[in-house]
Amino acid sequence: MTDTDIPDGFEPLSRKSPLTEPWEPLYANKTDKAVIIGLRLAKPHTNGRGLIHGGLIAALADNAMGYSCAQMTNWTTSFVTISLTVDFVGSAEIGQWCSIESDVIKTGKTICFAQCLIKADGAVIARASGTFRVVPKKG
Repeated sequence: MTDTDIPDGFEPLSRKSPLTEPWEPLYANKTDKAVIIGLRLAKPHTNGRGLIHGGLIAALADNAMGYSCAQMTNWTTSFVTISLTVDFVGSAEIGQWCSIESDVIKTGKTICFAQCLIKADGAVIARASGTFRVVPKKG
């Protein structure tokens, strides 16, 4: 893959936030059960050693799992993070394709549980789990 290659099925991420704005472009691949976030790693995504920053991994894992919980409820409710756990098991470098692939474990009336794998060019570099509070949308 070259720096400009985006895998099939990914489109620009439509949900924007001030936190992720400096990391654009971000991409999403929406399935029936998940929102997979992807990006081509670049200098703004790295730490002082030139490797992907753990804060980026945590933030995008939080987003991907929360969006996936929303996808499972047809976007009829909102979710806020109660807890987030990330285990770092590898590293990634500039130029690699990073994907955050979520799996919703259970969605209830008040809580949603999700997990995800963070991959760089297909190799797992982190795993995360999250618990989210269901917040009904107002009117």
